[in-house]
Order: sequence, then structure tokens, then C-alpha cells
Amino acid sequence: MLKINNLKKAYGSDIVIDGLNLELEAGEIIAVMGPSGCGKSTFIRCINRLIEPDSGEIFFNDIPIHNLKAEEMEKIRLGIGFVFQHFNLIQRLTVKENVSLGLIKKGYSIEEAYEKAILALQDVGLEDLADSPVDRLSGGEKQRVGIARALVMEPDLVLLDEPTASLDPILVYEVLDTLERIARERKNTSMIIVTHEVAFARRVADRIYFMDQGKFIESGSPEQVLNKPSSWIGKKYKNIINYN
Repeated sequence: MLKINNLKKAYGSDIVIDGLNLELEAGEIIAVMGPSGCGKSTFIRCINRLIEPDSGEIFFNDIPIHNLKAEEMEKIRLGIGFVFQHFNLIQRLTVKENVSLGLIKKGYSIEEAYEKAILALQDVGLEDLADSPVDRLSGGEKQRVGIARALVMEPDLVLLDEPTASLDPILVYEVLDTLERIARERKNTSMIIVTHEVAFARRVADRIYFMDQGKFIESGSPEQVLNKPSSWIGKKYKNIINYN
């Protein structure tokens, strides 16, 4: 359902994405891991062209989205959920209104959008806060609103860009627990998750890709790359698991 060929991105002489290739099947979950600054967030934002890649091909459900014009790409994004590091919620709106925005843009009436938003909020355990302003929520609650906003569109693909990076350690668990449950329940939804949470990736991902200096340097099942890693990154993550 997603195929990426030779994706590249540079800022001047700084090569951030250096010829990445990836294929994702329907219902599959991939975790992308690596040191800070290696290009993970740029990569995931290039997939739905929030950042424009310099070259390469991106096929989503057999559509060559790398060739689409801006207005055509906007329609495609309605089928690709995105969960941001820093929530990207509209502070003046309520929880329910934030979750409903994409549905209204897609053509749903306000009443229909609110009904679907409540169901999505139930999935993340926040239905009781539907009418609360988002600026009154904790960081963990805001991120769960972001997850509901992505899921309410019933996307084929969800991209998650370090969903716990902005959270205090005490709030990380509630977001990871929500994501694990969603991964179990939504078998047909594909996900690419950029994360530093190695134990979470081991439990949830079908495959893990290790990234360094804009390149994938190792990939495989969690058992392969964490139990018998060949890359220096994999060995570091294995040490973390053994330490814990």
C-alpha cells in the first residue's frame, strides 16, 4: 500500500535523506529508529509531502503521489493520518472541535463530524473531555487528542513522528498504552512510527528500520535486529533492552 523508491532530501550541502527505499503492506507496522538528527522526522514528513522531497518516488495505494499537484495532494492527505511531536492542536477550540476539523473539510456536516469525533475520543479514553478547551489538557491528553484526530478519518496509513518526544516521562506510558491498544484493534491500519522507545517498538512493530545519516543501515523483524543486530545502532538498542 506504500512504496518508496530512492527518496532524497537536502538543505544546501546538508544531505538529510539519502536514497531511502521502503515498502509497507496493508496492516503492517514499521518503527523507524536512530539517533537524533539522523533524518527520521524529515523522512516521515516527506512521505505525505509536508516536506517536499528533492527526488524519488512515493506510491500510496498505487497512486504516484510524488507527482501530484498541491490540491490533489491535499485530498490524498485526508487518507493519511499524521500524529505530530508537538500536538499541532488549535488552542482556542475544544477537544471535539479539533478532532472534527478533517471530517468537516471532507464534507461531513458538523453534527455527523461531532458524532464520529466522540467515537474516536472513546477509542483513546477521552470522551469525557470532548467539550474541554485543549489548552487545559495535559501533554499526554493532548497527544491522545492528536491520535484521535488522525484515526477519526479512518485512514489506511498513520504516520507518527516521535509521539512521546514532547512528554514528561510520567505521561509517556499513557500514550504508548493507547497506541499499543490501537495497533492491536485496528488490524487493517498501516503505521510508520518514528520513536526512541525501543521496548514499545519491540512489542508493536512488524519490522524495525535503523537510520543513520539519512540512510537505513539495518532492517528486519524486532527479533532479528534487536536480538542479533549487525549495526552499531542495533547494538546500542540491544544494550538498552538488556539494561532494563
